[in-house]
Amino acid sequence: MIYDECQTEIGRLRFVLRENETLVRIFLTDHHWLSFVGNTPVKKSSELGKPIRQQLQEYIGGERKEFNLPFAFEGTSFQMQIWEALQAIPYGGTKSYSEMARFIGRPQAIRAVGHANSKNPLPIIFPCHRVIGKRKSLTGYAGGIEMKKQLLHIEGVII
Repeated sequence: MIYDECQTEIGRLRFVLRENETLVRIFLTDHHWLSFVGNTPVKKSSELGKPIRQQLQEYIGGERKEFNLPFAFEGTSFQMQIWEALQAIPYGGTKSYSEMARFIGRPQAIRAVGHANSKNPLPIIFPCHRVIGKRKSLTGYAGGIEMKKQLLHIEGVII
């Protein structure tokens, strides 16, 4: 596994990719990163990470609305369904947890939607920051509420 990082206006982002340059994880906080590297041998490569770093910086700078990166991740079938549904939320848009549950045809699975979002291995790319509380409240986010607010602000969403 290879890693790289970039310092942005919203904080330091670290990401992990395979030798074939396939993105597998994005870390929004040092805490999650340290938990991961404690169990996984990784080496730094700024050269292999350059395309990912560039696209993340362009997005955070307001210059990019979509990502064009090879990625791979694993999860339960429910998690994969939620993560794929995140792609249906347009740039600058939001959905509530209950709207997401209805969107996937499981209207009672509101808490499960939140839990799946908390396990999203590619935040920002799969935009779980666009999922908010029913009353337009900002609820949990792996990078913290302030980072969620900043990501929404980049997209022009005012909460």
